[in-house]
Amino acid sequence: MYLHVGNNKNIRIKSVIGIFDMDNSTVSMITRKYLNSMQKKMQLESISSEIPKSFVLYSEGAEYRVCFSPLSVSALKGRLEEYSQDQ
Repeated sequence: MYLHVGNNKNIRIKSVIGIFDMDNSTVSMITRKYLNSMQKKMQLESISSEIPKSFVLYSEGAEYRVCFSPLSVSALKGRLEEYSQDQ
């Protein structure tokens, strides 16, 4: 099963490590440094020109990736709950 995070981007649910709110999590200097390092390693992607409301940390093979999403954490959580009820 896949989680649709916006703009035709789907992430395998088993690969999702965490979903984070942009406003709350980027207050921390540690999170900002992590996102900056992911950007330098080209492991960060923005799927929309809109201001992101959340980001998803997921694994792709042996590396971690970050995807900025225009959807809120609650919307993504709701989608995950829908998928888990279907199984």
